Amino acid sequence: MKKLHGKVAVVTGATSGMALATAKLFVEQGASVFITGRRQPELDAAVQVIGHDVTGVRCDSANLADLDRLFETVRRERGKLDILFASAGYAAPGPTLGTITEAHFDQNFNLNAKGTLFTVQKALPLLQDGASVIMTGTMATTKAVPGLSAYSASKAALHQFARVWSLELKSRKIRFHVISPGPINTPIVAGLTPGQVAGYEVQVPFSRMGEPVEIAEAALFLASDDSTFITGTELTVDGGISLT
Repeated sequence: MKKLHGKVAVVTGATSGMALATAKLFVEQGASVFITGRRQPELDAAVQVIGHDVTGVRCDSANLADLDRLFETVRRERGKLDILFASAGYAAPGPTLGTITEAHFDQNFNLNAKGTLFTVQKALPLLQDGASVIMTGTMATTKAVPGLSAYSASKAALHQFARVWSLELKSRKIRFHVISPGPINTPIVAGLTPGQVAGYEVQVPFSRMGEPVEIAEAALFLASDDSTFITGTELTVDGGISLT
């Protein structure tokens, strides 16, 4: 039997990259999946890529009214939720201390921290006992990267969310996880120069970028019954770059 047979999942920010690969794998493993994105054309294209058992809902995870509409759609169409992959996030090289702007700070914290918190909170009435909640962190919470202080701090909040919520929801046996990717071959990487890509690859012990499907496989493990004795932890999928 497929690992997610009969499960209902929501994957936010799933119009490309790691989240799209995850949503596609979840469907292949038997789940009915709702995906979100902020732009309708990209959302429609992602639905076509996945092909079946998928519903696209236009949603900005930093907008609480959008989140209400998302979970009302899930309630109306499926009535429950077994897996939540809160993957929507903001990531971009930023200024160093001394030149950080309020707008840059807000871009990071409004989506990465606030958006993730309220995505999970608004999903709670639908989440089944024993459900799995996965959040997307980053290797930059353990490896200091100049220019990413606001970004890495906003993602570090997710680790404490997972730890505290695992205790707060223990009576319902809801599991909370953080996946922390390293450099992954996503559309963001397509905008880098060959020299920048090589600069990342030389830091990775495996001497290559990761692939979105490698994050998807990790998410599948955490979403499935294979991880029923795991909660409040981080799964680092970075090829070892955080060790260097």
